[in-house]
Amino acid sequence: MRLHAYKSVHYIYGLLIIFGSWQLLAVMTDSPIWLSPWDILMHLYETFHSTIAVHALYSLRRTVLGISLSLAIGVPLGVLTGYFKKMDRLFSPMLYFSYPIPKMALLPVVMLLFGLGEATKVIMIFLIIFFPIVVNIRDEVKNIPGEVYEPMYSLGAKPLQVINEIILPGIVPAILTSLRIGIGTAISILFFTENFGTVYGMGYFIMDAWMRVNYMQMYSGIVVLSILGLICFIMIDCLEVFICRWKSLR
Repeated sequence: MRLHAYKSVHYIYGLLIIFGSWQLLAVMTDSPIWLSPWDILMHLYETFHSTIAVHALYSLRRTVLGISLSLAIGVPLGVLTGYFKKMDRLFSPMLYFSYPIPKMALLPVVMLLFGLGEATKVIMIFLIIFFPIVVNIRDEVKNIPGEVYEPMYSLGAKPLQVINEIILPGIVPAILTSLRIGIGTAISILFFTENFGTVYGMGYFIMDAWMRVNYMQMYSGIVVLSILGLICFIMIDCLEVFICRWKSLR
């Protein structure tokens, strides 16, 4: 609980610094393009439920689905390639070939295969987060000292038991780190993909407001998109506090 409270306070400090700097720049520039954050927050308070909430829910759902799919496939594959040498020799060359490819370059291919609907947006998020999860988990499993396995081997434990009792508890920090690294990029990709084949989502809302020269709505959308990212990071921190209880003892 102490760790959770510590992080909560620092979230508040961070937000105060960002909005304070933003307000100062707005006063110094005095430009109709650079709006005051206070005015934007008031506009959000008045219009969120009627105009923005539905777009935020669509974006949040796509992000959660993409993250869940990445975990469902990436965690088992990372564990298998890290623990079984034959699996590593089979999949590592494919990972090394695919990982460096800019995922935005795959957008036309994904749209051709899955169309312009929800599947494309979820799959693009999946592609962003999947590779860091697999590589980080594989390396984390490989870094577990061999002598850690010896007591279970001596008791006749099977590979599945070793994975459940030793590997899975040991890779939780690697999973959370991979998610933190991937979420920011995933939201950036989501913003871009939501400009194709949809009328719902924060990416569509922001670009539509920009084209209508409605800067108040444009900035409101940017703030909401940032808050969605913040919510994802807070969820990961809460999950870390719940799973890694030993960290709260530091």
